[in-house]
Amino acid sequence: MLSLRTINAMTSAEFIETFGGIYESSPWVAARSHTQLPFSTPADLLTTLRDSVDQASITEQDTLIRAHPDLAGKLARSNALTAESTREQSRLGLNQLDDATYALFDSLNQQYQQRFDFPFIICVGLLKDRSEVLAAFHSRLTHSPAEERLEALHQIHLIAALRLSHLVENLPFP
Repeated sequence: MLSLRTINAMTSAEFIETFGGIYESSPWVAARSHTQLPFSTPADLLTTLRDSVDQASITEQDTLIRAHPDLAGKLARSNALTAESTREQSRLGLNQLDDATYALFDSLNQQYQQRFDFPFIICVGLLKDRSEVLAAFHSRLTHSPAEERLEALHQIHLIAALRLSHLVENLPFP
């Protein structure tokens, strides 16, 4: 676990190396956040990372959203996810599904992608089992594109907060 003192002493390269994966395949978030050093509390670090995303252009946000892999998708089955996504998806056994369940996830991923033009994103670290993922899929497929884009960003922030809470001392998960 990293102390705030250690974080505040990091070079830009160290900061990006350490926190570049907090937001899926988007080290630009860490790069922009490093410019706000020093942080007075661990929560300030989290807020700064969030603000970097929230203040980004729509194109940058959409790129971030699309950087997320499908749940139980082809990347998961071929072991090509980031270390963070692998750990998160395996927590609910999404990397060890039977063929019928993979087919169900594939179908839902395709429906979602066709409707919203980005992958379904959910903070699986907050869920107890796969049934919650499936319920969220079905519920969120009824959202408008604008609602779902906001929900995707919200889920991305939750994922980032959870990932950060595993790295930084005294950062309670919100």
